[in-house]
Amino acid sequence: MSDLSKDISIGLLFLTGLVGFISGEFIISSCIFAAATIASNINVNHKRIKAGQLSWN
Repeated sequence: MSDLSKDISIGLLFLTGLVGFISGEFIISSCIFAAATIASNINVNHKRIKAGQLSWN
């Protein structure tokens, strides 16, 4: 998956969570926000590891 498609999917997850929150589905939107956050953090950490900026020491 390219970086653009990852960013688009994270954005869509966020927008879906926002729409769910506005419509009153608080539990479902919380889960979707959590999924977007986890996906975003995995994406950022993967980019740092590829660039050699993240060390485990």
